[in-house]
Amino acid sequence: MHFRLDPATEAFRAGLRAHLAETITPEFEERIYRSGVAHDDDFAKGLVDKGYFAPGWPAEFGGQDRNAWDDQVVREEMMLVDAPVYLSETTRMVASIIREVGTPQMKDRILAGALKGDITIALGFTEPECGSDVAAARTRAVRDGDDWIINGSKMFTTNGHIADYVFLLARTNSDKPKHQGLTMFLVPLDSDGVEAQPVWTLSGERTNITFYSDVRIGDEWRIGDVDAGWQVLGLSLQDEHASGWGPHLVRLLAHAEQWARATTADDGYAQLSKTDVRRRIARVAMEVEVSELLLRRCVWMAEQGQVPVAEGPMSKVFSTESLVRASQDIVELVGPDAMRSYFEPTAPEQGRFEHLLRFSLGTTIYAGTSEVQRTIIAQRGLGLPR
Repeated sequence: MHFRLDPATEAFRAGLRAHLAETITPEFEERIYRSGVAHDDDFAKGLVDKGYFAPGWPAEFGGQDRNAWDDQVVREEMMLVDAPVYLSETTRMVASIIREVGTPQMKDRILAGALKGDITIALGFTEPECGSDVAAARTRAVRDGDDWIINGSKMFTTNGHIADYVFLLARTNSDKPKHQGLTMFLVPLDSDGVEAQPVWTLSGERTNITFYSDVRIGDEWRIGDVDAGWQVLGLSLQDEHASGWGPHLVRLLAHAEQWARATTADDGYAQLSKTDVRRRIARVAMEVEVSELLLRRCVWMAEQGQVPVAEGPMSKVFSTESLVRASQDIVELVGPDAMRSYFEPTAPEQGRFEHLLRFSLGTTIYAGTSEVQRTIIAQRGLGLPR
């Protein structure tokens, strides 16, 4: 077994890299960073035009019928350049769920627009008082004839201020156990009673807390059966948990190597000639390799028709915690200059070390904290009791 890419996928990667090199200019990168918003309509539609938006989707929906490895190459290359694709990713994720369990009416209304970049969908799972316990949702949806009335709030609704819809988890039955009284909805964010307030993260990203006050939507916006929202949500969480953040480690490694080659130590020799420098860089390189293999195992399993129930969380935990360790180690290696801010002209590597250090801390929370991932590994992978 090996995880080397075949020539066709390598060629696909080369074309994608050329497109990204052309579109992600220094000016574009700085504008996106200073906005705090990981989305750009023109960039997303450029991916659609070039066939890089959803290459693994069937051609009938606007995809290219490409395999799982081509799909993975797109994810890796987007992370490598820190492309503003988070809203595109959440849109594709929800579109995949609608394609699987949505009504024909919902599919007709959403899928074509989502795959063209004309429709965007944010996620509405976490709540201010529930943290990682998503099933403890208190946002309520009450039936009123053919409609639902929604009241509550959601935390970390990233891109909720610009998206067209939010994929919302709401409690519809308080008499059932918490996992059994939930229902999923696709809520139009231009509905009366929806409000988004900004929340700024340590990495400079804008997320939101969103409020829902007597928001009325028709039953046609429900996804899946009533009180079966946890099963629907599981489709998205499975996709999120099988994520890998190794490409960000690759970025860190590339900047560390470049700094070590270009910077002179006090004795006049390049930093790269120093044993400690080489040791730390080598450690990052080893964790890059492990992160890549863990993620590609998940892709291989998916291609074989297997579900990476525990393997996905393994990939997520290792790669994000490696990114935190490596970012801290490289900042310590470079010294106080490493803390000069992103895009500061005098900062080493334009402040990438400082930004990656801040960014790394959030990755251990995104898509479920490390504690949640370890619980999944223990219970579903190792068969340990709760």
